[in-house]
Amino acid sequence: MVSARQRLMALQVGIWLISTPAAVPADEFPPVPHYGKDLHLGVATCASATCHGGATPAPGGVVLQNEYAIWQTRDKHAGAYNLLLKAQSERIARKLGLDSAHTADVCLDCHADNVPEARRGPRFQITDGVGCEACHGGAENWIEVHTINANETSHQRNLDAGLYPTDDPATRAEVCLSCHLGDKNKFATHRLMGAGHPRLSFELDTFTAIQPAHFVVDDDYRARKPVASGTKTWAIGQAKALPSLLEVVLDSEDGGAGLFPELALFDCHACHRPMSAGRWQERASLGLGPGVVRFNDANLIMLRAAAGVVSPPLAQEVWRQGRALHRASQASAAEWRAAAKALHGTSLRAIDVLARHTFDQADCRALLDGLIKEGEQGEYIDYVAAEQTTMAIGAIVTTMREAGWMGDAEYALIEDAMAEMYDALKEDERYMPSAHLDALQRLEKGAR
Repeated sequence: MVSARQRLMALQVGIWLISTPAAVPADEFPPVPHYGKDLHLGVATCASATCHGGATPAPGGVVLQNEYAIWQTRDKHAGAYNLLLKAQSERIARKLGLDSAHTADVCLDCHADNVPEARRGPRFQITDGVGCEACHGGAENWIEVHTINANETSHQRNLDAGLYPTDDPATRAEVCLSCHLGDKNKFATHRLMGAGHPRLSFELDTFTAIQPAHFVVDDDYRARKPVASGTKTWAIGQAKALPSLLEVVLDSEDGGAGLFPELALFDCHACHRPMSAGRWQERASLGLGPGVVRFNDANLIMLRAAAGVVSPPLAQEVWRQGRALHRASQASAAEWRAAAKALHGTSLRAIDVLARHTFDQADCRALLDGLIKEGEQGEYIDYVAAEQTTMAIGAIVTTMREAGWMGDAEYALIEDAMAEMYDALKEDERYMPSAHLDALQRLEKGAR
């Protein structure tokens, strides 16, 4: 049977349950590698056979030592720069008035490790695409500590020397979202998408799962690094995605330049549908009528669901402030930014709350039930909300399955229902909420 995760890979081109508080408080995250100060030495620095450049895994080692080969042959990040050489990318560049896609910072900032020239070492190549240091940080200071015999060093020493803490879900979300969603310095604007750039979609646990793993979560790994369940990773990723989006709202340039605010902040499918379709449906949680350009609140809905099983007062605050944000968007730019600022602070606080919570069997069941209930109440009439919900359910079901909280028969029924959910999401412009809801209700029956 094709799994729901495999269906997601076609659609979008060891998990353990332990209590792992955030390694770094949400308000003290280190700068993502793109904005750090350390020199980036280049992928070639990591590619020797004695480091990470082996052809096959090293027997009995702490690390595989063939990480470079995995990245080069299986990881789409390695080919990110080459996409800029494609005809589609050149067409986008021409429409935007750029000389070329492969020389424009607006493209290179996410399709390569585009640090300033002063932070590029002698072996650095921009053509390497999204390489090691784009995620793990400039190696100038940690490379020496990193290569010491494992018995003489520690993961913490690497972090102290500047290695970016990708093992922590909150900081991993920070670096992933800086490209897969964007931030106030690099963002896939409505102009980019109007020129032909694909719509961005991201969920931390799902994308972690489909990323070709260049590590093995074994006893040694768990002794050195924190490991979060898929459910916790999903929840923290949602809590981090929402403030990342709100930071663009709060940015004076991208959040409201010109006559209109940045339209990429809003739900694409609220506008991009046939004028004659007559498909508007009310979402009671918003209090907005037809014809309103709606803020893209899929991450808000997910955060509200996650908070609901951890801290109901927090979930209520997210709901109240989210509704206020939607209403303020119809009032004035000043009121919209004020509402965004309030919700931004709450969502940052939610990161720490979720990171300190252990999601047990009862929590996962409650999350599953809650997400289904939201759908039955009409919260997934928007494509992006349905997409995020489907990935969320995949993360929760995987956690339950691997923890032994879900038997074979129940899992088989849920997998069949999830296959139908993914089928309903295949073409966003033809998405029918009723098809997704039917599959969601079948999943509810399977999960009883």
